[in-house]
Amino acid sequence: MTTEATLPTTSASPTARHLWTRARGITLALVLLLAGAVAIAVVRSDARHGELDPRSADPYGSRAVAELLADRGVSTRVVTTLDDARAATGPDTTLLVAVPDLLTERQQTELHSATAGSGGRTVLVAPGGSSVERLAPGVTADPAISFDSTLSPDCDLPAARRAGTADTGGIRYSSTHLQADVCYPSERLATLLRIPETSPPSGEAAPGDTIVLGARDILYNQRLDEHGNASLALQLLGSRTHLVWYLPTLSDATAPEDERGFFDLLPSGWLWGTLQLLIAAALAALWRARRLGPLVHEKLPVAIRASETTEGRARLYRKANARDRAATALRSATRTRLAPLVGVPVAQAHAPEALLPALSAHLHGDGQSLHTLLFGPPPRDDAALITLADQLDALEREVRRP
Repeated sequence: MTTEATLPTTSASPTARHLWTRARGITLALVLLLAGAVAIAVVRSDARHGELDPRSADPYGSRAVAELLADRGVSTRVVTTLDDARAATGPDTTLLVAVPDLLTERQQTELHSATAGSGGRTVLVAPGGSSVERLAPGVTADPAISFDSTLSPDCDLPAARRAGTADTGGIRYSSTHLQADVCYPSERLATLLRIPETSPPSGEAAPGDTIVLGARDILYNQRLDEHGNASLALQLLGSRTHLVWYLPTLSDATAPEDERGFFDLLPSGWLWGTLQLLIAAALAALWRARRLGPLVHEKLPVAIRASETTEGRARLYRKANARDRAATALRSATRTRLAPLVGVPVAQAHAPEALLPALSAHLHGDGQSLHTLLFGPPPRDDAALITLADQLDALEREVRRP
């Protein structure tokens, strides 16, 4: 039975200190990145707290327009469920849907069924492509938004003409309705549409209509006093005596849990952005990968002497306190060189039962001392390692002596 010498891995194996030294830079960068993301999220959440909420006095809230409407005798009521919004529709009510894109497809269809023919006004605030097609059939959202936020009315709608320029620039819409009022155009597409009911209720003096607004800016507290924003907001929301402000939420019990998946909750554009990042990562990996084809042998620019390589490896062993690995390497190399000199095959050079009897017979020495020298325990310190190297050299010289 032969045993091959194996190098122990205890001394040179990465310790917790070495792992921390290598990973502390990456860990610090990740911590800073996480802290920055949390800070940005906190700042943004504070800035957008109560967005489009008529009870909020924050910059992105809408309390100012609600109070101005109250001064004109228009009451404002906030609802957060589809059932309340549907129940509130009527000829004397304006229903404002603050975030239409939060509604599921079924909710959008049910809401349109409730508002169609009610004789009231429905105001849709910045609905996206799929939402506007269900809430206002015949209206299509353009993928490209308006580059200008402040636009001129350029239409015959009295409310728009009295308000003048306003911050309606955002999503742009096109309509197939022949009687629709196309206002505040941006590159020939409207950012505000008024679509009258095709069949108003009998005896109704003021037929119902649907307003599709491409931007939220005219409803924000911080933008209400700019241009004609206040005038336009008051006219659009104050045509009836009651204003129902619908703030859809994801916790609405009328929203079936299985209709909205994880990807439905992501903002538009994130999937395309993620795909672009994956493509960029693949191109970067291809750029940094090894070149294709067979390897080309090249001459080394500098010839390195064997002694320098040995010294370099010895310094690495010393830096890692790997005396056991150094001693094992010295003993293994010595046994490999001694075996042929005493008639032992190299394949059995690391088997004590094969090498030690041949060495003892050749030197007429003590087998126990040879076993300690060639197969003994690791040295305790650097001095013992140097002594071991000297003894191995002396043993090899003695065997080679004629």
